[in-house]
Amino acid sequence: MLPDGVSVRRDVVHTRLEGYRPLSLDLYLPDDGARAVCVYVHGGGWRMGSRRAGPGPLSPTSGRLFARMASRGLAVAAVDYRLSGEARYPAPPDDVRAGCRWLLDDEASPVRELPLVLFGVSAGGQMAALCGLDASLPVQAVALWYPATDLLGLPDDIEAVGGTPDRGPTSREALMLGAPAAQVPEVAREASPVTRVRSDAPPFLLVHGDADVLVPAQQSRRLRDALLATGARATLELVAGYDHMFTGMPDAELEAVLDRTTTFLLDQADRRPGTALDDGAPL
Repeated sequence: MLPDGVSVRRDVVHTRLEGYRPLSLDLYLPDDGARAVCVYVHGGGWRMGSRRAGPGPLSPTSGRLFARMASRGLAVAAVDYRLSGEARYPAPPDDVRAGCRWLLDDEASPVRELPLVLFGVSAGGQMAALCGLDASLPVQAVALWYPATDLLGLPDDIEAVGGTPDRGPTSREALMLGAPAAQVPEVAREASPVTRVRSDAPPFLLVHGDADVLVPAQQSRRLRDALLATGARATLELVAGYDHMFTGMPDAELEAVLDRTTTFLLDQADRRPGTALDDGAPL
């Protein structure tokens, strides 16, 4: 059930591609008007999930979380993209870009005049980051939770924290890239946000569990450091004691992280004085 003051438009087709299923989005809107529109990109290792799978351990109740963001003035467009069983890179981020452009340009979009921000989790963080680093999109801020940012370095990062890396052809990255990253290094680099940073990138917020062994926090550190090295703005919040997807995090704590993320996105969309980020600065 949605809270008072929030409405949702479900199953809005944003892209039709010959030979593929139509790609849709769900749009959560504050009834009294939104300050910005956030494109949300779900995770699932590029091979599973949908726009209905929200962030963190409460993904089965993602509608409530999206509505919570909307109740604070941020319209949320949860978008679908082609999974790795349907199409390989660059199809997934291309589909997210198409969703962004529909929201910004299509006459049927109710949010065409709003600032655009992005929010991606896990594999969705990789896609949100790539779109945020695409100079052709007017993105004003990017928030990423436990994102994959360096596909070539991911197996070594997993091994370094005691996880079990999959370097084979059926790994999640290989299914998306078409082969293990080490066998297609140029494609893997192109698909890695750490190689796409630019000095005029929008501000980035990265939130990562420091006990993550599926996508280790080093992935977020590496993107933060790459952005800062160019002169772009980025900050990393490490969440102590949590693994991937913040498994086991109590509702109240997850909602607090979500609220900080929403505040960051709205503040950057508003371009309020004093909201510029430095590494380690409070949100």
